[in-house]
Amino acid sequence: MDAFFASVEQRENPALRGKAVIVGADPKGGLGRGVVAACSYEAREYGIHSAMPISQAFRRCPNGIYLMPHRSLYEQISRSLMGILSHFTDRVESVSIDEAFLDLTGCQPRTAPREAALQLKSAVQRELELTCSVGIASNKFVAKVASDFIKPDGLTEVPPGEERSFLTGLPVRRLWGVGPQTEKLLRKLKLTTIGEIAFLPLDFWKREFGRHGERLWHLAHGVDESPVCVQSERLSLSREHTFVADTEDISSAKRTLLLLCDDLARRIRELGLQAKTVTLKLRYEDFTTFTRQQSLELCTDDAMEIYRAASSLLETLLPLSRKIRLIGIRLSRLRENACQLALFEQWPRRKKLNASIDQIVQRFGENSIRPASLLNRRKN
Repeated sequence: MDAFFASVEQRENPALRGKAVIVGADPKGGLGRGVVAACSYEAREYGIHSAMPISQAFRRCPNGIYLMPHRSLYEQISRSLMGILSHFTDRVESVSIDEAFLDLTGCQPRTAPREAALQLKSAVQRELELTCSVGIASNKFVAKVASDFIKPDGLTEVPPGEERSFLTGLPVRRLWGVGPQTEKLLRKLKLTTIGEIAFLPLDFWKREFGRHGERLWHLAHGVDESPVCVQSERLSLSREHTFVADTEDISSAKRTLLLLCDDLARRIRELGLQAKTVTLKLRYEDFTTFTRQQSLELCTDDAMEIYRAASSLLETLLPLSRKIRLIGIRLSRLRENACQLALFEQWPRRKKLNASIDQIVQRFGENSIRPASLLNRRKN
């Protein structure tokens, strides 16, 4: 989808069309500490992009329209979008709230991929009043790059056999697995384009970067054998909190982490899901970001179990070398409530939840973390 959150806001309020719309945290006159979740193409003309600090976005565009996210609305439209995609093929892999891969192989009656893409774009425009950009290729990686090639409302097709020529002049950051650190290493080797990566022999990449280098070399040649994986469940849910002021107070970080874990636990219970993997995200004052991940022995939707895992991950990053700017938690490998219980686990879910809440309040006190939602649920 094209600038999904911002486009939805412009759809809901036509007066915002054609204006620089930035969805994210409150900029607070340039003193805000959150990030940009999405922005309209008009805002991008000022150099604004998603994940940019909201304070920096405000300095670039102080006259922009800054909106808080309406996540329930975005999720509702996302479900409608995935429903539209399912009319074209039963092999749909949802990779985020506004993006998916479709495998048209073997679809009957067989429709030319370009014709199917045009029909899809038309259906999205007609039913959602939004635009999307589509990439067509023989594999997922090239199709993803093609979908970003022309935006908004774009359509790019890469015929079989032309993958390498299509990729050759693009910057190395377009490759999956090339983040800021890897890009720095590649620049030291004077490698700036995908074509330059493809030019060097495979043995070089195996020797210098191991399996990761081998993967980069294959992608640079337009080779990607990963299948479209049909997922019936949510892939992950996450929550983050940016502190009003950078902090080195571990107790404050843990209290915030507790509230995030409770919020996510409530969300997955509402969805009838349980999580197997917990990931902690910690961003320091200089924007250096660390993540730590732990797989649980059993799937869970219990706030205290999630918090214990997240807290132990935080302990691995102590003592703090810098002040904390942001802390976040992500639950992944989500499954329906079908995970096997521990041998002696027989509590009804509500009794177990209430016991966990009592442990939380006993540990932190009722007033120290403002757990209003927790206390209300306990009383109910």
